[in-house]
Amino acid sequence: MEPHVSTDPSLSPSEYTAALIQVLRERPLAVAGARTLEIGIGSGVVLAGMGVLGAASLCGVDIERPAINASLALLAEEGLDDRTTLHHGDMWEPVAEHHFDLIVANLPHFPMLGGGYGIRRPSWSDGGPDGRRFLDPFIGSLARQLHKGGRALMTHNAFVGLDTTCERLQQIGLQARPALSRLVFIPDEKILLMPDAVWRREEGRTLFRCGPYAFGELVVLEIVWGGAPATESGQ
Repeated sequence: MEPHVSTDPSLSPSEYTAALIQVLRERPLAVAGARTLEIGIGSGVVLAGMGVLGAASLCGVDIERPAINASLALLAEEGLDDRTTLHHGDMWEPVAEHHFDLIVANLPHFPMLGGGYGIRRPSWSDGGPDGRRFLDPFIGSLARQLHKGGRALMTHNAFVGLDTTCERLQQIGLQARPALSRLVFIPDEKILLMPDAVWRREEGRTLFRCGPYAFGELVVLEIVWGGAPATESGQ
């Protein structure tokens, strides 16, 4: 079948996007009927996936206008535009007065010394020298935007302080556990941008080499209020 929506290569879904969609598909009851929000919508494919799973409403925020345009086209193509509200703006700012049952995020959080790489825009790849430039603002306001009893899912490179994230979430009344963990290939152009201190600290733990190839541990965190997150799919 020929695609109807034109695709921008810089918006192409990544392994991180695929991991997030996999976890959502394993939790259909958490999506069905939920008021959902995605911070950093990119191509719009994660929002579309939640729509297909029966989300009651689809809200998305992105700082890049091309992402808004591409997502609008994709969601219309999938027949989901009547449930969709998209905001061109910076993270929580456009939705500060709203609350959601399910919040998802695949934020830029690769530790880099300056600028994006390849065709990717810096706002979709550069997480700052420690990788936490966008993670910490996301965590800081998550509890305020998440309904009691709701949950969040976020991608998280294990080599940018996974324990720190879990501790900060706990401090604001949220608990996190890995819903999925896998290794992802890291191309040379990204490794060259990574601060040496990160590689030295994490090599053999969450970063690995096999010959000329590098891999890092990717985790999808499931975040809920209070006690331990549910462990059964869809519950």
